[in-house]
Amino acid sequence: MNLKSLFPGKISDVWLEIGFGAGEHLIHQAEANPHIGFIGAEPYINGVACVLAEAEAKGLKNIRIHDDDARPLIGRLPAASIGRVFLLFSDPWPKRRHHKRRFVNPGTLDALARILKPGGEFRFASDDAGFVRWTLVATLAHAGFHWTAKGPADWRTRPADAITTRYETKALANHRRCIFLRFERNGASPG
Repeated sequence: MNLKSLFPGKISDVWLEIGFGAGEHLIHQAEANPHIGFIGAEPYINGVACVLAEAEAKGLKNIRIHDDDARPLIGRLPAASIGRVFLLFSDPWPKRRHHKRRFVNPGTLDALARILKPGGEFRFASDDAGFVRWTLVATLAHAGFHWTAKGPADWRTRPADAITTRYETKALANHRRCIFLRFERNGASPG
């Protein structure tokens, strides 16, 4: 399947946002990058409704929605078909007994490495220090990725092309530090 064929017009790449919430970031990225096709995965109907209404109001044709958990979708995407994946302020499942529910784990990292193009980017943001450590350790241990940070500003500063989401705003209002991790997909595409 050629994912670019899901979108009208000339699309140069396809990006995936997992758990887009109310969709502020997804809408912003789609507006700023009309040549990119966006797939947003979100199981909550209110978030899906917000994005659909906003996309229609703004005439955005470069967004497609998967209104369910992202994992089954990721399993169906072609290898090396996605240029960028966003996982921003997802549920950290902070209780130890819930850690198995965290999205970032060896299995989902394998799946993300499979769908990301070589050199593709995985962006992660959270205000939960435990989840940030968990994600950093898991992703650094995965052969498919390397961390692009050169210094503290790289994880303390929101990427220049991103916007503040309502989850980030809430974290900042509660005096929690937000961390922004960027990983690049290593090497050749998996077979």
